[in-house]
Amino acid sequence: MGTTSTSNGANGEGFSRRNLIKRSAALGLIAVPTMGFLSACAASGSGDDQERQKGEVTKDNPFGVAEGGTLDVVIFKGGFGDQYAIEWEKLYKDKWGPEISHLGTQEITGKLQPRFNAGNPPDVVDNSGAQQIKLDVLHKNGQLADLTELLDAPAPDDPSKKVRDILVPGTAEKGFIGGKMHSLNYVYTVYGLWYSGKMFQDKGWEVPKTWDALLAVMQDAKKQGIGGLAHQGKHPYYINVMIMDLIAKTGGLDAMKAIDNLDPKAFAGSAAAKQSIEAVYEIVEKGLLLPGTNSLDHIESQTAWNEGKAVFIPSGSWLENEQLKQTPEDFDMRFLPMPVLPGSKLPFEAIRAGAGEPFIVPEKARNKAGGLEFLRMMCSREWSTTFAQQANSLTIVQDGVDKSVELRPGTTSAIEAVEACPVDQRFDYYYTNWYSEMDESIRTASAELMAKRIQPNEWLKRAQAAVDKAAEDPESKNNKRP
Repeated sequence: MGTTSTSNGANGEGFSRRNLIKRSAALGLIAVPTMGFLSACAASGSGDDQERQKGEVTKDNPFGVAEGGTLDVVIFKGGFGDQYAIEWEKLYKDKWGPEISHLGTQEITGKLQPRFNAGNPPDVVDNSGAQQIKLDVLHKNGQLADLTELLDAPAPDDPSKKVRDILVPGTAEKGFIGGKMHSLNYVYTVYGLWYSGKMFQDKGWEVPKTWDALLAVMQDAKKQGIGGLAHQGKHPYYINVMIMDLIAKTGGLDAMKAIDNLDPKAFAGSAAAKQSIEAVYEIVEKGLLLPGTNSLDHIESQTAWNEGKAVFIPSGSWLENEQLKQTPEDFDMRFLPMPVLPGSKLPFEAIRAGAGEPFIVPEKARNKAGGLEFLRMMCSREWSTTFAQQANSLTIVQDGVDKSVELRPGTTSAIEAVEACPVDQRFDYYYTNWYSEMDESIRTASAELMAKRIQPNEWLKRAQAAVDKAAEDPESKNNKRP
């Protein structure tokens, strides 16, 4: 990965990552630090049959980390890779001196569920990806550490502040389950559609802001043998980005909150949900999908999109880093907020943006104090900048990136979209963390819809049934959005 680059958009002007970072300072997402590096290998801790690692609690050591010992780190090696964590681990080792075990994997559940069951989980886990261990299940089983003490700990760069004071407003709440924080969602992620600036320039298309304009581009593409929309069919999480964004923009923040708050009319009685799901299904009915996309996984569909076989694809802002090897140099990756339907309560500029990539500390971790300190150090400018350099994405740390760091075109356009969107028009769903079974049921219904095995009315019925079932859980009363 180079340190500088420019990209040519539809207007033919070059975009400098350095200029983007300067503009991003206005968002409270950027500032100045240092960096580091490391590798590690194997080990396992055990929570119950071995003594916990614990040192003396001091002003500079708020969790009582013991020097030396071990630290067991597991990272989801997906769109962001895991090199950033390897870099972090050297910085941690320099400070505390443990032997560090590092595992980068996409098989989070497969690798870790047996360890949680046996009571010897790792000390820090980036619990993400398609095989993420369900956070609500871990919480119900008492296997997640309460991270309130992390929020109340001194900020690593300014001990006069607490960690909670240096996070982008509203992002800590994404990790709340049952009224308390149990995961640190570290990456400031933007969700929506993505396209090639070069393709748009070559075809003479205008960037669509309305749903009708979006369909018009797709229909013109179809005439030229290009799919209008690719989606990651084997992982319907991605098409739900499109569906749920459209519902929130059509019905406004109240429509989004109704879903998170398990309203008995969240889907079945929602005009916004009905209008949105029918609009998405229109793409299917008109044959505007990339042929075969329903059977592709995320890398296969995204690579086909990079090859110019489709115009749009739904994803979060990890897409650029995940597709580095497959993206042509002149591709000019661009982010597009979800185009709006007639009568939409939120404007085109409104975007889903918020905290993602949940990091957890298991309650039975052998080095629980070390795990908490690892998360606290993640909130430093140094570690935040390391992440931006390695993963081409921003974090939830305010003033968290060195202003000299330059970002790639897709990240640049995502930041521009955030900058153009007023804070009160940014939205984010919580149900995916709060109610994993509900989330899975809606994903399954969406996969059936995109394959034309069910109609929009049936999708609404199944989605509402998933909401109603989640509402039967007594713990759901603790998860409410105002």
